[in-house]
Amino acid sequence: MSQVDLYLEAAERDNTRRSYESAVRHFEVEWKGLLPATPDSIARYLADYAGELATSTLKQRLAALAKWHQEQGFPDPTKATVVRKVLKGIQMRHPMVAKQAHPLQLEMLTQAVQWLDAGIVRSQEAHDVAAERRLVRDKALLLLGFWRGFRGEELTRIAIDFVVVVPGKGLQIFLPYSKADRQATGRTFKVPALATLCPVAAYEDWISLSGLKEGPVFRAVDRHGNIRSAGLHANSLIPILRQILSSSGVDAATTYSGHSLRRGFANWAAGNGWDLKTLMKYVGWRDVASAMRYIDASDVFAMSALPVETNVRTDPLVPLGAAPLAMESTTAPPLAAAPAPLPPRYTLEVEATIKLARYNSQVRGQPQAQRLIEEICLAPHRMTRLDKEGTKFRLLIEKENDELVEEEIYHLIDEMYRIADNHHCFLEVRLHDRAGGRYWS
Repeated sequence: MSQVDLYLEAAERDNTRRSYESAVRHFEVEWKGLLPATPDSIARYLADYAGELATSTLKQRLAALAKWHQEQGFPDPTKATVVRKVLKGIQMRHPMVAKQAHPLQLEMLTQAVQWLDAGIVRSQEAHDVAAERRLVRDKALLLLGFWRGFRGEELTRIAIDFVVVVPGKGLQIFLPYSKADRQATGRTFKVPALATLCPVAAYEDWISLSGLKEGPVFRAVDRHGNIRSAGLHANSLIPILRQILSSSGVDAATTYSGHSLRRGFANWAAGNGWDLKTLMKYVGWRDVASAMRYIDASDVFAMSALPVETNVRTDPLVPLGAAPLAMESTTAPPLAAAPAPLPPRYTLEVEATIKLARYNSQVRGQPQAQRLIEEICLAPHRMTRLDKEGTKFRLLIEKENDELVEEEIYHLIDEMYRIADNHHCFLEVRLHDRAGGRYWS
């Protein structure tokens, strides 16, 4: 590969490139479409998958096909009126509620950190190096992700080389690029030191314990306590977060994802008087619509406040005009009693058939993709294996009604395809409701 090719490849995010390649392959191989395509063939392709794939997935497929035609010098068929009208019609006939991560409330964050702290003490007393390292890492991951409102992929890309500790003040973290930084100009994020639930102290504890000097901050720790050289994969954050929340006694832990930290912070800030402009600047949103998707005006969490009797100090790292993050209270906020969750009123039993195949013989990510699909997508639905090969499973999907069950199924399928693409694998998936005679694929 030439130097020019290397830089051309670096100009596009790996996830985006793999996702687009998968979309074009789906059009050509699975649907048997011809490239270059015509507007009519694109319209028929959309119609064939209407109701089966989420509208957001169809839009991503259109973007991939548009990019392919532009790069090859062909006219872009996705811009044709017939394609736009068909897509609009699909949105009208098959509306889907946007699925959002549950925000992690401050009480839950406190509860999780208290559990981590207790586990760290126990592991030190038992001289369990592996457990101590994982717990200290997870505490830093949780607090840094929440108070800085990082996306999952941003957390996993933090490098020690680009972190500066400002004594008594906080951290400065430089990210060379991010999702919102399309020009890859880079941005420095400031993280304030707090009196309680401090992300800076948690970061310093992890770096001191791990002995890491360079490279990714957050890495896997094996059962012997060895720290891997590569950084955590963004997909691994979901099972880590859910395991922490579940072990610490947080209800419905499987409903949380990596975005729960970002959304939780946005709701906390909104409920504590941050104006929208300041919040957008702090988190990194460029438009109001993006910010509002993260803030629940009707959510009780957005209205919750810090303990009344707190001595708040001003910290220079907190954006001007924002409610300071620093809390001088010597005790953590009291835990609110969580209301008992309402029992689900509808359960659907489905059989899932899943087949993974590598793009080529050099791909090594197939076992990890299989593991992540089972942990992230299937395990939360009381997964039961039906064969030794790991291709057939029984799932129990519980929601308030059948419509929400179908929405969850489409979300599961999209998530499985995303994991497979990230690990350079083909995926065939089919869910079967034997009682109702329905299929989803």
